[in-house]
Amino acid sequence: MEYKLIQTNNFEEARKEIKNTKNQKIIFASNNDELNRKILEKLPIDILLINQSHRKDRQKQRDSGFNQVMAKIAKKNNITIGINLDEIIESSPKERKKILARVKQNIKLCNKNKLKMKFIALNPKNNRDIYDLKSLGLVLGMPTWMTKKLKN
Repeated sequence: MEYKLIQTNNFEEARKEIKNTKNQKIIFASNNDELNRKILEKLPIDILLINQSHRKDRQKQRDSGFNQVMAKIAKKNNITIGINLDEIIESSPKERKKILARVKQNIKLCNKNKLKMKFIALNPKNNRDIYDLKSLGLVLGMPTWMTKKLKN
């Protein structure tokens, strides 16, 4: 099935685009955490893509853009959490460490709430083999039930 990516920081704009999308799975991405939660609660999307770059970690806590409240909402509405593969591949080594740590934190939350996760490469040159994605998932702490459900 084909995917449609909706990237916006405006709720009304997102609602119109989602309403006009037919016969496609919807991937929603935004840098605004409040908007992500609002979209999770109110609109029928399939995948929430959480961008990890351009975030500031606090002194004793990482800012991964995902929390237990959002995890419960995603579980209730059967929404998959997306990991942006482009950010991981195209970032500098120093930034990549931070992104992977945030992704690892999100994987723990998704495992605790039995949520599905998916690697998403928006840039076709960053697509990877399914075995590479499963290996990366296992290294980052995905349980085997989650890696079995990974698909290209």
